Amino acid sequence: MRSFLDAKLMARSLRAAMARRQADLTHAEALELVAAQFGFDDWTSLAARIEETGAAGEIAFTETAPILRIFDEDKARDFYTGFLGFTLDWEHRFADNFPLYAQVSRAGLVLHLSGHHGDASPGATVFVRMKGVRAFQAELAARDYTHNKPGIEEVPWGVVTEVTDPFSNRIRFCESPGD
Repeated sequence: MRSFLDAKLMARSLRAAMARRQADLTHAEALELVAAQFGFDDWTSLAARIEETGAAGEIAFTETAPILRIFDEDKARDFYTGFLGFTLDWEHRFADNFPLYAQVSRAGLVLHLSGHHGDASPGATVFVRMKGVRAFQAELAARDYTHNKPGIEEVPWGVVTEVTDPFSNRIRFCESPGD
């Protein structure tokens, strides 16, 4: 999936696609359209953001999305969107009667959920640094989810609450000391 760091390449691709349809765009118009797709007011704002990230030849990782294996779509939705409060961003299937591949997110954390046999092993553990872990744990406890009652623990590396999904995947949410 492309990010805003690929904006110039995306603008070139857009121009080429529009030219094949006999709809000419200037490079500037294509840049403005790409900026709008990423939620920026104009190309100048997006260009400044690209420069901030060091996209001029530097390596930059923009997102991590652990893939967690799921076996039951309804249970996965109930756990991730119901209990944890994530948003279902998108779902994909290669065809009817194929396994689900989906993305959920919340407050900057992105997770991929996959029913595909080879994508991940059940029983994985994902460690997530965050702020507000006590408030998050209290929110989860208030939901009174039948299958999960996360506590809170103080450890040398911070304050941790852990949840286990219906497929034995664990997510440890940790707030570092001093955050």
